[in-house]
Amino acid sequence: MATATYPPPPPYYRLYKDYSENPSSAPEPPPPIEGTYVCFGGNYTTEDVLPSLEEQGVPQLYPKDSNVDYKKELRSLNRELQLHILELADVLVERPSQYAKRIGEISSIFKNLHHLLNSLRPHQVKKISLFISQRVSLVCASLLFF
Repeated sequence: MATATYPPPPPYYRLYKDYSENPSSAPEPPPPIEGTYVCFGGNYTTEDVLPSLEEQGVPQLYPKDSNVDYKKELRSLNRELQLHILELADVLVERPSQYAKRIGEISSIFKNLHHLLNSLRPHQVKKISLFISQRVSLVCASLLFF
């Protein structure tokens, strides 16, 4: 029985055989998926929504209003995390049976930190996009002068 070193190409390659002579002969790409879709058995959505901590079953440790001072709250949660880690070390030495409560509190603090950071992602994207566009315009301007 003979075996091939490489598998045969997929059958849809024939759709692109004239691409080098006529690029418009290739089929158009499919439209982007909107709404929900299934991938590897999991249901996903194309909506970019950050679920609240309450939806995830985690208590929110910072104010719930829309005017959150992110810098102040992140520092506060970081200090609280450091304190809880020191308390965990103390509990592990003196009362090892009570470590589960401290681990749960530390987990809650980490989830709050992650949620605060993830709520800053849209702002980060805007700033990075602005920076990249400014850099591209500078590069284009410098190329025009040469």
